[in-house]
Formats: sequence, structure tokens, C-alpha cells
Amino acid sequence: MKNFPRYFFIFWILAFLLFAYWQINDPDPEIWVSVYLVAAIFSYLAVRGIHPILPLSVCILACLIGAIYFFPDSVPEWVGYELENKDLTMKTQESEEARETFGLLVVAMVMGYSAFLGFKKQKSSG
Repeated sequence: MKNFPRYFFIFWILAFLLFAYWQINDPDPEIWVSVYLVAAIFSYLAVRGIHPILPLSVCILACLIGAIYFFPDSVPEWVGYELENKDLTMKTQESEEARETFGLLVVAMVMGYSAFLGFKKQKSSG
């Protein structure tokens, strides 16, 4: 269990790099590739035991604000639409924004865990 955070963040480095790659053909790749690359960098730092609390907090806050901004009007309707279409191609701007919402929430959660570990480390050393 001691190595769980290390493996957790290694997984997310790979996942965020893959997400960034998938965003290259997005209508606004400069935003979304950057978001996922920053998340991959913070995850790499976390693997090394580095949890910069202030930058992580800014990242988390920005992701939460973005998620609120892009949040779909109806989550069940969006999920039903995704299941019905059974593919990941962008069909509507609304479906793309809904996906972006959940991507931002994933980044916020992973960065939140890193910030938690940073606070815990700071508290035990101080």
C-alpha cells in the first residue's frame, strides 16, 4: 500500500499523455493538449514525491471553474446520447463540452490527491 501513490500517478502520467495525444485533432487543441500535459507534469512530480501545493491549488481551481462553465445541461441525457452513438467522434458541440467537463473533473481529482499528499507531507514534517 505504501507504493500505491507512485503507481497511481504513473498510471495517470500515461493516461494524461494519451488524452493529450487524442486532443491534437480537437477544434481547440492548444487548450486541451496543454491541460493534459500540465496534468502529466504534475503527476510526474508526484511520482518523485514533489507536491507543489500552491500551483496544484491553482490548477484544481481552474479545472473546477472550467468544469462548471462546460457542465452539460442534462448529464443523464448526455450519457444516454453517448451510449446510443457507441463511438467517440464529436457529433455536437454540446457533447464535446460535456466530455471536456469530465476531463477537467478527472484532472482536478488527480491533482487533488497530489495536493492532499503534499499537505500530509507538509504536516508530518512541520
